[in-house]
Amino acid sequence: MPVSAAAGHVLVVDDNPEFQSLVAEFARLSRCKVTCAATLRAARQLAADDEFDLLMVDLDLPDGNGLDLIADIDLTAHGQIAIVTGHPSIETAARAVRSPVVEYLVKPVGTDALARLIEGAQQRAESRRAPPPRGLGGMIGQTPVMQGLFEQIRRVAPLDVCVLVHGESGTGKELVARALHDLSNRSGRFVAVNCGAIAPDLLSSQLFGHERGAFTGALQSHAGFFEQAEGGTLFLDEITEMPPAAQVYLLRVLESRALTRVGGTREIAVDVRIVAGTNRDPQQAVADGALRADLYYRLIEFPLSVPPLRERREDIAGLAQYFLDRLNERYRTQRVFAPGALRMLSERPWPGNVRELRHAVQRYYILGDGPIEVDAGPAFRPVEDGDGTVRFRVGMTFDDIEREMLLKTLAYYNNNKRQAARALGITTKTIYNRLLRYRSLGLIDDAQLGTPIADEALVD
Repeated sequence: MPVSAAAGHVLVVDDNPEFQSLVAEFARLSRCKVTCAATLRAARQLAADDEFDLLMVDLDLPDGNGLDLIADIDLTAHGQIAIVTGHPSIETAARAVRSPVVEYLVKPVGTDALARLIEGAQQRAESRRAPPPRGLGGMIGQTPVMQGLFEQIRRVAPLDVCVLVHGESGTGKELVARALHDLSNRSGRFVAVNCGAIAPDLLSSQLFGHERGAFTGALQSHAGFFEQAEGGTLFLDEITEMPPAAQVYLLRVLESRALTRVGGTREIAVDVRIVAGTNRDPQQAVADGALRADLYYRLIEFPLSVPPLRERREDIAGLAQYFLDRLNERYRTQRVFAPGALRMLSERPWPGNVRELRHAVQRYYILGDGPIEVDAGPAFRPVEDGDGTVRFRVGMTFDDIEREMLLKTLAYYNNNKRQAARALGITTKTIYNRLLRYRSLGLIDDAQLGTPIADEALVD
């Protein structure tokens, strides 16, 4: 079989010819290329000259301890490391635990353990041969639907037209808006606002600014989000949550390219590119009265649709690996997915889309040791019914139940904290405190938390 057909490269560092032969034959049956070394010196040279998907290292070598090899090689260039010894000890086991070692095996090594290691080597080899994920502005996707979205973004970004981005929660609408800004060559800032996270009576002030004394508590003049985004891009996420009065004024600002602060009389010219986002069907929102028709037709100069993750399953493995790579880079680790983990992730429904996938990878990373395992059940989610109810699984902790009920209620009320608080019988401050804790644990992101400005008036 030609080397190019090999599905993985294994380095066996052991001075026992019989063990070398056993592993080599087993690996070759799995289409893995095998290289053997009998000394530390030879192993160091091989590891410097080549890249291996699996290193199986004996402890007792003629010129030293096999664990010394781990300290001498570039770990980022290689895959999993397994220590194999016929003379186990507490000292070497403890040292192995402190090292990036996947397995500590005692001879004779069973076929199940060998098969598991070889499968991991095959998986890493496959990921190495895969083309790097193609993306745009923090978004990753090789599927035709995502490549089509990227092309539309590139075409419309330089043009001074409004864009309405439609997509389910967690699909990456803000990333689309940021990519539009980055490719627009506009000199101003990118400012993102979640319209549903700001109290309705504060939204106009926050968007358009206010003058001193305009209302109780307005102790000084304030430049709103429009002025903060001067020369740049203003992303109005969840535009259908904007109160009707604010929609009227927004339309006027878009038409006249000027605004008047709340409580003011002076018109201020503004040069701001508007990108709006919504997780609701825009036309249905117009029919329901949540979005004014005249504003809809002003925003829809160029519509963009962000596909849900279930319509781009071929991207799931690449996304999961990307999130794991970022975690490894941040925490200086070399964690890998266990064999079969990426396949299991690709088969999940992911109703929370890319955001849910990112949080799941992060949680698996935090809770596990060694290769990242993925269980067969849903990724930390309750079973959701279509009528707004939630059925929880037996075995969920009280913290999980509380979190899922809170997040589901917020989703039901389109992230309106006041309505969710009334429904749950708690204060908006309690909701915000819970969300702050969830964000610190990596369970939600800033979009779900909302804008802190919206919660300045929250009281217990």
